[in-house]
Amino acid sequence: MPEQQPLDSYSQIVAGVAAELTGKVASLRVPQAGRAWAGRGGESLGSGVVFTGDGFMLTNAHVVGGAAGGTAAFADGSTTPFRVVGTDPLSDLAVLRASGTTPPPAELGEADQLVVGQLVVAVGNPLGLAGSVTAGVVSALGRSLPTRSAGAARLIEDVIQTDAALNPGNSGGALADSHSQVVGINTAVAGVGLGLAVPVNATTRRIIAALMRHGKVRRAYLGLVSVPAPLPAMLAERVGRPTGLRVAEVVAGGPADRAGLRAGDLLVSAGGSPVAAAQDLQRLMFAEAIGRPMAITVMRNGALVDVIAEPSELVSA
Repeated sequence: MPEQQPLDSYSQIVAGVAAELTGKVASLRVPQAGRAWAGRGGESLGSGVVFTGDGFMLTNAHVVGGAAGGTAAFADGSTTPFRVVGTDPLSDLAVLRASGTTPPPAELGEADQLVVGQLVVAVGNPLGLAGSVTAGVVSALGRSLPTRSAGAARLIEDVIQTDAALNPGNSGGALADSHSQVVGINTAVAGVGLGLAVPVNATTRRIIAALMRHGKVRRAYLGLVSVPAPLPAMLAERVGRPTGLRVAEVVAGGPADRAGLRAGDLLVSAGGSPVAAAQDLQRLMFAEAIGRPMAITVMRNGALVDVIAEPSELVSA
């Protein structure tokens, strides 16, 4: 008989993450009567990650929609009802609270330490198949992409792009690093070989804490889609950093549109703070910014242009 070969290092890492996290990611069934995207029996399917010892779980806002609760099933065969504690459509995050016993919590990591090309592992329940694991790499960071939630246009800021295979039902599941720390919550399948995840970082921790305390997050809203882009050499030398944010799309009638921002503008600063990545802008978009003038500097046609925007409050549909 041929000698059994040990797992290679890549397989060992993926298998280790799977063993650590599979039991901590629930398969969610959420009643969604009358919703076009609901699954069989008028319910949507998704995943949820246990992140506290007393039964709090993370998932996507679009998974729960307007539902008040549902049922979570775990890999060990146990099930428990849960209630929706709060949702934040702008980040596509939701916090749930199980009423029964849950497995030990997963450990949340730090997405801001990720680098392009880094190994990541997705754990979820695609197509209702519990405990599914796929692996890939971080394909890109700092994306800011439009989506639709409950029929309304939304902008999910600062997402992680990965080529780890995702399918319907993966939404709300864990995206983990090689140490089994959850660095993202899988949120969407954008195309063949392209998956997206909401990062776990200081900004999303602030969102999660607000949802746990108050059931909602008062979010400021500019209404633009942006991607990281290099600053011209002279400007980069002047401001001491190489990148800004290129405006890819401006939502018609939104605060950015009313302020005169245009697709193609290169954001340099906002609210007196430098803007080098999507999270720099996202950190400003909380309650204290709502309705207050915010100075924004952009490069347009080779010249620096100053505009004043007044972020509005994001109102759930």
